[in-house]
Amino acid sequence: MATVCLLRTRCFLRQVLPGLPAAMQRQYSLDVSAQLLRTQSYVDGRWVSAASVFPVLDPATGQEIARVSDCGPAEAKQAVDAAYKAFYSWKERTAKERSVLLRKWFDLLTLHKEDLAKLITFECGKPMKESLGEIAYAASFLEWFSEEARRTYGDVVPSAAKDRKILLLKQPVGVASIITPWNFPSAMITRKVGAALAAGCTVVVKPAEDTPLSALALAEVSLPPPHLAGQAGIPAGVFNVVPCSREKTPSVGEVLCTDPLVAKVSFTGSTATGKILLKHAADTVKRVSMELGGHAPFIVFDSADVDAAVAGAMGSKFRNSGQTCVCSNRFLVQSGIHDRFMEKLGGAMDAELRLGHGSEPTTTQGPLINTRAAEKVAHQISDAVSRGATVLRGGKRLDGSFMQPTLLAGVTTDMLCTREETFGPLLPVIRFNTEEEALAIANASHVGLAGYFYSQDVSQIWRVAEALEVGMVGVNEGLLSTPEASFGGVKQSGLGREGSKYGIEEYLDVKYMCFGGLKP
Repeated sequence: MATVCLLRTRCFLRQVLPGLPAAMQRQYSLDVSAQLLRTQSYVDGRWVSAASVFPVLDPATGQEIARVSDCGPAEAKQAVDAAYKAFYSWKERTAKERSVLLRKWFDLLTLHKEDLAKLITFECGKPMKESLGEIAYAASFLEWFSEEARRTYGDVVPSAAKDRKILLLKQPVGVASIITPWNFPSAMITRKVGAALAAGCTVVVKPAEDTPLSALALAEVSLPPPHLAGQAGIPAGVFNVVPCSREKTPSVGEVLCTDPLVAKVSFTGSTATGKILLKHAADTVKRVSMELGGHAPFIVFDSADVDAAVAGAMGSKFRNSGQTCVCSNRFLVQSGIHDRFMEKLGGAMDAELRLGHGSEPTTTQGPLINTRAAEKVAHQISDAVSRGATVLRGGKRLDGSFMQPTLLAGVTTDMLCTREETFGPLLPVIRFNTEEEALAIANASHVGLAGYFYSQDVSQIWRVAEALEVGMVGVNEGLLSTPEASFGGVKQSGLGREGSKYGIEEYLDVKYMCFGGLKP
């Protein structure tokens, strides 16, 4: 791989938040390769400006990082047309050729991991350690699907007639619209796009309005020469990115879900938005994958290893300041172990959690994505306290979009925090007495993405794992996402699966070929 000297750009941001420690009142700089800080849309292999721009803000400071092209329906249509045109040559590439290009893209994400992680930290708010973890996670999907590209096996089926052969072939569905959230601005793209490109599909990506810079940087890294050193070489039109503001998102989303040239829609986001996109896609009967809202239960039974359960709770709840779709939302702790668990959990929160700007090496808890997110968490805390809950740790909203990590005791099922997804650093604990009671509470939800429980009773482990109405179960484990395993939910948490050997199937059609007229 060739080596080049990259120009760098630096944005200076001042953080002045009275609710935070004095040591955190300082200037922060986003220092990344100038070639990775892209602000135009990427369509048909070209960087294209729109008629207007929208600001991208650092959620920790509220200050502007960049201004990005604000694409509308016309630009979205151009991207779809480019992807449709490119599909007919891309699908003819051999599986090995597509595999090699995805592997190069994986190598380049790894090569540029520091700069790509900085973009995540500054536009999303994650601590740098978590951002580096996301880049590794994002790259892992490109690696995985580079391997799966060569394993889209069909079938030869025994025929009842001697004069014919039955074959089932796998073929790419076509253009895929990829609509992604802000909380994993790189990994949610590669998890979808890796599978699509491996299958032979082409894509149009609409990133979240809060975090378009990561998506555009992925496009830069995917480009053929003469851009960054040794780019992956994904052909023009195969991978397109159309950023847009919150105001233009509905009209752009409608194009991506209704255009007849689009064959597939993959969306990660809220259940409410997913239902709107499903209605749009229904008119042209598109294939859809939906990874929607979660409301994960985290159950600690009397037989659990308390220290392991506390460690699992910390990881599951406070990663990305509680802003992941598989974050535990409702904590249920059995009476016999309740007090000991609460004491150790409070101590772990005191010892391990540090608020601050994500670029600070000691920070473990960054800001929430915006002030609306902080207001929602504060409202849930206020509601719980008004209904009898006790604040054991935190409980306060700080200036900007920072929120203290909060531990609530005495929580009941009539409180908002147990009835709706929080997406923030709030840990509400419900005391329960029996396994049946815990399962009834855990399953009393219209969504079912992930669930977690801690137990050392083998029989109980099998009972509870099978009884939980979720698509993913962590048994004595608080972090379960990996490219090798399927990711998806049941109920109103979505349709289809991502990752694993099943992820690529979402972008493939099965064609039946009957080869007749054979002589016995």
